[in-house]
Amino acid sequence: MGKYRRILFTTMIVIISCLTIMQGAANAVDPNQEGTQKSQFSTDLRFIFTQIAKATIPAVVHIEVTQQQIVPFSPFLEIPQSPFSDKPQAPKKFKRELKGLGTGILIDETGDILTNNHVVDEATNIKVILSNAKQYEARIVGKDPKTDLAVIKINPDSKLPFVTFGDSDKVEVGEWVVAIGHPRGLDQTVTAGIISAKHRQGITDPSSYQDFLQTDAAINPGNSGGPLINLKGEVIGINSVIASESGGSEGIGFAIPSNFAISISKTLIAYGKVKRGWIGVTIQELEPEKAKSLKMEAPRGALVVDVVKGGPADKAGLKKDDIVIKAGGKDVNDPGSLRNRVAATPIGTGIQVVVLRDGNEKNIELVVGDMDESLKYLSSIVKDRLGVEVRPVKTQESDNYGIDSGVVVKWLDPKGPMAEAGFEVGDVILEMDGQAIHSPEDFAGMVSVLQPDQDSVLLALDHRSGQSTYVQVKTH
Repeated sequence: MGKYRRILFTTMIVIISCLTIMQGAANAVDPNQEGTQKSQFSTDLRFIFTQIAKATIPAVVHIEVTQQQIVPFSPFLEIPQSPFSDKPQAPKKFKRELKGLGTGILIDETGDILTNNHVVDEATNIKVILSNAKQYEARIVGKDPKTDLAVIKINPDSKLPFVTFGDSDKVEVGEWVVAIGHPRGLDQTVTAGIISAKHRQGITDPSSYQDFLQTDAAINPGNSGGPLINLKGEVIGINSVIASESGGSEGIGFAIPSNFAISISKTLIAYGKVKRGWIGVTIQELEPEKAKSLKMEAPRGALVVDVVKGGPADKAGLKKDDIVIKAGGKDVNDPGSLRNRVAATPIGTGIQVVVLRDGNEKNIELVVGDMDESLKYLSSIVKDRLGVEVRPVKTQESDNYGIDSGVVVKWLDPKGPMAEAGFEVGDVILEMDGQAIHSPEDFAGMVSVLQPDQDSVLLALDHRSGQSTYVQVKTH
């Protein structure tokens, strides 16, 4: 009996400790916070999630969008007969109307709403439904595909409740979080889980700016743009992506950190677009063998594999094979952290980087350039690595081919990788490695992260036949 009593006693101690820790998190709520969190949450663990839901739901909105999608003609569709011919007339393309659902959060009392770019992108009509069932038409203030964030605005007839943001840098793995949204159109759905991991990168477009929080709180289609909330009732993430083979929640969801989202939303409201810093380097992770040769305990930093001639890094003296270990006074753990830090640095300002060169540390002062002006430099990378120059798709080409994205080949090096793979001037590149291409900037960004002799798969449309196919290309 003594053995069982000891087991029972130990179990009770563990349970009491867990309750004490969780109630301590509840007690940490500041009763004077701005936004929707006007009153102190109950310290009773049984009601903490209820309090969070009640405080935040009024600032969470349901978004319904209408989009026009251009669709190539399918021979399986019914074709109307022409009165002047006994043969059906086949259109080259047609438009169809699509309905989409998403979530957003009110970030101020005047009606600015933060959501995901993919929720409202290409929308012809946006309707916002508040928690009290009031409906408003919304317009796009600004959007940023690279971070998948957008701000839309409604014009309310009174002041609105809005969320309070927390510091996502202070979020810990294992911390309890709550997700609120409209999955599959089911309004005001609340789910709970924990932060499963931090700093997840490369989840979607490898050329985008990502630093996701991972959570096992249930997130489904329709949750996009909704808040991920800590036990203080603060928004610490914007739910954006799920990893799923079934199309529903499998316990792997990703949220954009709040600190990232706050910065982007302020810029979108002020300028309608995001202007990013750029220094003109191609970087990659440090291989374990290289790290070992430098007597590092573990690989860290960003290895410079190419420096754009004439770019900011080149002018400052950064060289190929340098390893960037610090930027702006903070450690650089991987290429993504360097890219995000540079992108967030005001254009025209200096940033000090510390590099390892031949085993020695070296301080270099860089003047951050404008990402918008980098296309001419990135185009030279595309030309060198793939032997191609591209341009946007013209309206007539879009109409003829029934496409609404892609870039057109305007020049080819006859001995370059693209020509060797069979491309011709006039062909259209629609995707690279599964990622849609919407502009020459998109294409250049994707190519810039490729390594020498790396295989990539392009979805291409033949300008002669109008047929699309996948083509494998190896970079120089």
